[in-house]
Amino acid sequence: MQKTEKVLVIKRNLIFKKGFWEGIKKENLNYYSDLIKNKSQFQLREKVETDPTFKQIVPYIIFSFQDRYFIFQHLRKATEQRLKGDWLLGISGHINLVDVNPNQNIIEVAAQREWEEEIDYRGRIITKKVVGLLNSEKRQVEAVHLAVIYHYKGNSPKISIKEKGVLRGKLVKLENLAKFVENTGGYAPIVYRDYITKLK
Repeated sequence: MQKTEKVLVIKRNLIFKKGFWEGIKKENLNYYSDLIKNKSQFQLREKVETDPTFKQIVPYIIFSFQDRYFIFQHLRKATEQRLKGDWLLGISGHINLVDVNPNQNIIEVAAQREWEEEIDYRGRIITKKVVGLLNSEKRQVEAVHLAVIYHYKGNSPKISIKEKGVLRGKLVKLENLAKFVENTGGYAPIVYRDYITKLK
C-alpha cells in the first residue's frame, strides 16, 4: 500500500440509509449504482482501511468456464497477509484515480484493469454479468469494503495468475468447489452459498 494511494469510497450511512443489510444485495441495483456514482469520493487508503464510517468500493470478479470456477490463494510472499491461506473466488482490487473516465462506469473500468493486471487469460469472455453488491461485517478487512460482484464466463479454460510468486490459482469443478471455499473467511463462502449454488 502506497501512503499516497487514494481509493474510491462512500459514506457508510449513505449506503445503509434505507436500512442495514448483509450478504448479496440483488434488488434496487440502479438505486445503489446512482448513489455510488453521485456520492462516492476518493480518500487516502491508509486512512479508510481502519475507518468504519467509510466503505471502500471494490469490483469482485468471479470467472467460470462451463462447470468450473477459478479460485486462487495468496502465498507467503503476498503483501496482503490478511487473506493468506484463504481460497478466494473473486479477483478484486481498489478503485483508483486512474480509473476515472467521464464516459465510462468507473467500477467497470476498475474491474477490467484489475482483470488485466492479475489474470493471463488465453480465451474470450463471452458474457459479463453484474450479480449484485456484497457486504460482510464478520471480519475487519471486509467490514470496511463493499464489493460489486461481476460474473465473467469464458470460452476457454486457459486461465492463470500473472504474479506466480504471490498467488496461485486453478479451475475447480462446481461439485468440488465447496471443500475449498465453504470454511474460508471473507466473501467466498457467501458467494458460493448465495449465488453459485443457486445457478441453474
